[in-house]
Amino acid sequence: MFKSGFVTLIGKPNVGKSTLTNALVGEKVSIVTFRPQTTRDKIVGIVNGDDYQIVLLDTPGIHNAKNGLSKFMMKSVESALEGIDVLIYVIACDKKLLDEEIEQIKLYASNIKVPFIVAINKCDIDKGASVGEKIEALKDIENIKAIIPISAMQGKNIEDLKNEILKNLKEGEKYYDDDMYTDRNLRFMVSEYIREKAIRLLGDELPYGIGISINKFSERENGIVDIDADIVCEKAAHKAMIIGKQGKMIKEISTQSRIDIERLLDQKVFLTLYVRVKEDWRDNDLLLNNLGYNIKKI
Repeated sequence: MFKSGFVTLIGKPNVGKSTLTNALVGEKVSIVTFRPQTTRDKIVGIVNGDDYQIVLLDTPGIHNAKNGLSKFMMKSVESALEGIDVLIYVIACDKKLLDEEIEQIKLYASNIKVPFIVAINKCDIDKGASVGEKIEALKDIENIKAIIPISAMQGKNIEDLKNEILKNLKEGEKYYDDDMYTDRNLRFMVSEYIREKAIRLLGDELPYGIGISINKFSERENGIVDIDADIVCEKAAHKAMIIGKQGKMIKEISTQSRIDIERLLDQKVFLTLYVRVKEDWRDNDLLLNNLGYNIKKI
């Protein structure tokens, strides 16, 4: 019997949903950084087996929307709950489980009409006490099928989580070809890799208002891929930080991005980055649309 289905990962920002998606898929589908709300749209990751196909939807962290970009992010979470077969709520060992989050979990458990699993992530950095406390706080909530402690970073109990997902999937068709691990196109993946490197290298100095626009993506006759991209920020001061002293920061972002992109494409890449200032772009519908954040298309 071939099993298949759609599985959505939800939870607060920075609990490791993207790392978990990558761990289950076995490939880098979602970018991962130390900053909350790194994921901005639902990302499809595909887990293929001989007798199953799990289609994962990695979503932005649940938060209060404060601008147009945030509204897009929360809308993508809502849309990722439609037509699914299993819902996984991810919490983290290194974060206190607040009463409001317990109430949120109860709400999902009582209202969702599909099997509901709670994954306790980041157990590799926990000494055990808080894992037990979290299980104790959640174990009596009705409609939770399983509570599974995991470490997505170290791969701990990932197979247990996958088996629990499969146990709750029904017989179905194959939605994607065996050689696919995401439905995202190459331009999207390239833009995400660049954004990831910018976030990691700039650290706490990085403003949240950063976006990536791919302007050129073409292949030469000799197989080299030319990519031109804009790093869009909100203020001139942000531009100076991204460029860095004597252009060192933008050069390092370009170098590290190119390494990942060449691994993705399995081709030599010539990457050129520019920095553009677009004030308040996160509240500008036209600019959001140009950068791929269009609420109407969700």
